[in-house]
Amino acid sequence: MLTHHTDSTAVVQAAEARKVYAIGYHSDMSKYGPNAHLTAVTHQWGAYYSKTVQDAIDGKWKPDNVWGGIKEKMIMMGPFNPIVPRSIQDKVNQTAADIGAGKFHPFTGPVVDNQGKERLAAGKVMSDEVLSRMDYYVEGVQGTLPASK
Repeated sequence: MLTHHTDSTAVVQAAEARKVYAIGYHSDMSKYGPNAHLTAVTHQWGAYYSKTVQDAIDGKWKPDNVWGGIKEKMIMMGPFNPIVPRSIQDKVNQTAADIGAGKFHPFTGPVVDNQGKERLAAGKVMSDEVLSRMDYYVEGVQGTLPASK
């Protein structure tokens, strides 16, 4: 299983060539790997951009930090490959709905890094501020981050 954190078709194309699965990121990439691509987390900035441009035209625009997600419909699941069982699709869609409704937070402790160190205690929810500074891989992810300068 491959995934990535860039809006590039390369990972999905590599998965297709190697006959493994991939999850796209930023947009639906199924046309680049029709057998490999299972689904994608898609970013939907159109409404935000339209509002921002209109605010600028109206002289109301002010700089801000944007941290939109499922609740704001700025992040959505892409279509599922037909090979993904309906029960899995339903579970993913329900989890996304629960995140959007504030019933589930994916960064609820315990969070343990891949060196075995607890980074967030059981039952605690990671704040957006802490999440934005996350500088480690979680348990189960292989590798190390480059040293920061």
